[in-house]
Amino acid sequence: MILFDKTYVDVSFVNKTEEKSVMKVTIMAVIAAASAATIPSQFSTVRHFQELEPDGSYEYAYETDNGIYVQEEGKVRKINKDGVDLFVQGSFLYTSPEGQEINLKYTADENGFHPEGNHLPTPPPIPPLILKALAWIAANPSKEY
Repeated sequence: MILFDKTYVDVSFVNKTEEKSVMKVTIMAVIAAASAATIPSQFSTVRHFQELEPDGSYEYAYETDNGIYVQEEGKVRKINKDGVDLFVQGSFLYTSPEGQEINLKYTADENGFHPEGNHLPTPPPIPPLILKALAWIAANPSKEY
């Protein structure tokens, strides 16, 4: 028996080689149906801006008619007498397939990428007993090491 779309199909009449073929065809049909259901609709760019400076600094932004908005700027900074760095800041806004508004702001520099957004997961608070234990460990380091 093969489960297909909540219906069991009896394939006991076929041998093992034919059963594998039936399974492959079934899997391909499911994949094709899922692919057809997720083809994105077409959209148009309603606003676009970009600028590139000779020193490598840049700025761009665009907006589409399906509610996507993106903007970013990068500035070249001198980090020491021998080197420069690119400081980037930007944001994007769109609505997820579940209907949640995603608004991400970020910066990127020599210390990495730093995103901020209400949709990003956050760790739970540290329980008070664990905080107390960590404070005790810090105040009483092991003498063996």
